[in-house]
Amino acid sequence: MRALERAAVVVAALALSFLLIALLSGFFTRRDQGALAGTAAVAGQRFRDLGDALLQPGQSAPRYDSSPPTSGPHLPEPVTRNGAELDDNQLLGALASGDVVILYGTAAPSAGLTALAAALAPSFTPALARTGGAVILARRPGAAGLIGLAWAHMLRVATADDPRLREFAAFWLGRGAPRR
Repeated sequence: MRALERAAVVVAALALSFLLIALLSGFFTRRDQGALAGTAAVAGQRFRDLGDALLQPGQSAPRYDSSPPTSGPHLPEPVTRNGAELDDNQLLGALASGDVVILYGTAAPSAGLTALAAALAPSFTPALARTGGAVILARRPGAAGLIGLAWAHMLRVATADDPRLREFAAFWLGRGAPRR
């Protein structure tokens, strides 16, 4: 009987070990930025994650490492409409929640850009933007071409029909700032 008990303990220990390895491998794989990055074309240019801290009113913003910023401390300011010029606080709040923002430098977005946003996400509403499910089109005076923004990522393209823009937006939509 003693030998059967030892064999049962060894089998149970091995089974438990394999289960733990499988669970922990999946846990850490989901948090591995390399697993999220996909191809360089989809990921765009990656920037250091400066965190998602909220600033207090009157507190000055830090120096961001990209222009426009892709992550960092900000005041909580919601995006209330599509097509508006966003300040850095609105931009960072949107990116942190998981929205993808596409900046354009013209007076209005092109028909192709509007169609791209509509194909990727439902019509813009402030409530959808708060949940991180919006593709937000925002005017940025002086922007050359289009700038796709996601949390800690940026992609610059010439036109809305560049397939990298659609891939970028589809890949990053809903991801937002990592929850710490």
